[in-house]
Amino acid sequence: MRLVFAGTPHFAQQALLAIIQAGHSMVGVLTQPDRPSGRGMKLQASPVKLAAQEAGIPVLQPRSLRLDGKYPDEAREARAALTEWLPDVMIVAAYGLILPQWVLDLPRHGCLNIHASLLPRWRGAAPIQRAIESGDAATGITIMQMDAGLDTGAMLLQTTRAIGPDDTGASLHDALARMGAQAIVQVLDQVAAGRAPAPVPQPADGITYAEKLQKSESVLDFSLPAHTLAQRIRAFDPFPGTTLTLPGIDQPVKVWAAHAVTLTQNEAPGTLLSVAPEGIDMATGDGVLRITELQKPGGRRQPVSVFVQSYRPD
Repeated sequence: MRLVFAGTPHFAQQALLAIIQAGHSMVGVLTQPDRPSGRGMKLQASPVKLAAQEAGIPVLQPRSLRLDGKYPDEAREARAALTEWLPDVMIVAAYGLILPQWVLDLPRHGCLNIHASLLPRWRGAAPIQRAIESGDAATGITIMQMDAGLDTGAMLLQTTRAIGPDDTGASLHDALARMGAQAIVQVLDQVAAGRAPAPVPQPADGITYAEKLQKSESVLDFSLPAHTLAQRIRAFDPFPGTTLTLPGIDQPVKVWAAHAVTLTQNEAPGTLLSVAPEGIDMATGDGVLRITELQKPGGRRQPVSVFVQSYRPD
């Protein structure tokens, strides 16, 4: 089969590398344009672009695929290239651009998406983080036949992974990236052998939407229960992170690890209850949040036992 891949970040790169290593014929790659990054704000290629270049695969980086959009010349160039590549399947993973109908219709076997949730749970932009934040017991990968809706297509394969008590946004991302790579290779092998999985429509019940992560969400709201805050801290590691303001420190402090503890307290939510090497205890709307890893402004992550050596609340 002739394959085209559309993706941008590390999550997608894992799938591209697995497909290449499985011996499938990758005739072209679409990825986001290079972006400024780092202290020098130099243009950086996406992980998918770097992997494609290493493998000698042609790369296109249109800013849009909409023929009637803001960059119609780039969209027409992309359409000409895709028509010439004549793909049997397009694989899409965290690409970052909306695929118009002409793209969905072009490959002989359509466009397959690697989605990091058990659809219809957590359609949308941030399924990994929202699953942890909401306290889900499990998540997984869905290989989906794309249609014009937002993650609404029929499912070809699902694989499940439990969410552990220590999983963070970063650790779950890496685990699901590996699972997604294995799952898409399995489906492509079946399609190539003429045994494509039968598409299964998504259930009408249980639909939720994973809204895009916003930096404004990083400030911890101590009116929430302690266990909810602990889940959010894990979910938002590494981005956007979570912050709080501690007495004696002018700027917000980042919080990287915490857990709920069973303690009786009657203080207002957000009150600093105690500072000790085993944790900084904060009153919440329900229970106590014990913070165990922090980061001062301009500093590095520190276990609380190190942090408290130089911290003296007013």
